Amino acid sequence: MVTAKRIRYRDAGVNIDEADRTVGAIKKMAQRTFTPGVLTDIGTFGACYALTGWKKPVLVSSVDGVGTKLKIAFLTGRHDTIGQDLVNHCVNDIAVQGAVPLFFLDYLAVGKLDAEVAASVVSGIARGCRENGCALIGGETAEMPGLYQGSEYDLAGTIVGAVEKSDLITGRTIRAGDVLIGLPSSGLHTNGYSLARKLLFEIAGYQPNTWRHELGITVAEELLKIHRSYLKPIRALLAAGLLKGAAHITGGGVTDNTPRMLPSQLAAAIEASAWPVPPIFTLLRDLGNMPEEDWRRTLNLGIGMILAVGEKDAMAAERLLKRMGETHYTVGRVTKLRRGGPRVEYR
Repeated sequence: MVTAKRIRYRDAGVNIDEADRTVGAIKKMAQRTFTPGVLTDIGTFGACYALTGWKKPVLVSSVDGVGTKLKIAFLTGRHDTIGQDLVNHCVNDIAVQGAVPLFFLDYLAVGKLDAEVAASVVSGIARGCRENGCALIGGETAEMPGLYQGSEYDLAGTIVGAVEKSDLITGRTIRAGDVLIGLPSSGLHTNGYSLARKLLFEIAGYQPNTWRHELGITVAEELLKIHRSYLKPIRALLAAGLLKGAAHITGGGVTDNTPRMLPSQLAAAIEASAWPVPPIFTLLRDLGNMPEEDWRRTLNLGIGMILAVGEKDAMAAERLLKRMGETHYTVGRVTKLRRGGPRVEYR
């Protein structure tokens, strides 16, 4: 039998001391997001949250990642915004059903752990949680050499929120004739990055620091724009009794996401010229000579959230949004679904 030299876990690529440094930094950031419902500190095996003050609560949960937007963080060495993208994306996914975010858990998997990079990533998560009134109560940081290359990492998150059962938004009250209001996106948000990277870096040959006059900023600055949270306008419309449905415009664009809030017998007629399409989207279309249908099904084209309100409530909803300083566009109407017709029709 061959006797091996003395081997430590670090020799296999896992640095426990670096993990301890990471947890120490994360713990302080997470504690600053704690809300009164948090019962346990960071480091327990399970995170505990007290659900108090509700009558008939429905828990609403979602899990997601940020896709290959991570590649832009790797290219630029900027890691402090990607976590905020993740939180806001998850918040939007439950807000469209009327839920208030309660707590968030993250999962960070790396090839080689760097405590400073991990802390930068989590700083964005913590910032997103604070801005949305959500507690970061736990997570996992896994160092897995051989599975991830070098210092690259993957990032995912789980959010849990709550809504009174009577206030749950299901879209069941949406009717033909209802008005669709679009809220602008900040950019690509967290979708379409595989396509964007191919077109910008491979086809066009741009570098992250390439400045484009139509964007007014560098390519990297455009691609790292933070995915917006729409929690505040959604909560305001709900409180005013004006909101009948909402669709978070993510992968699949307006085409695939709008029908997700509509009853099966209804469709949406979208006025394609109702809002200004930001330059990044036309740049991508032109670089790839993209067919119109693919363009609309891949990217959000400047609309990150679509809200359904009753025809008689549309003016009140728009006044409320205006008072909030929320830019908005009337982007279409709910219609009856034609036999064999599309769920979303552009005009």
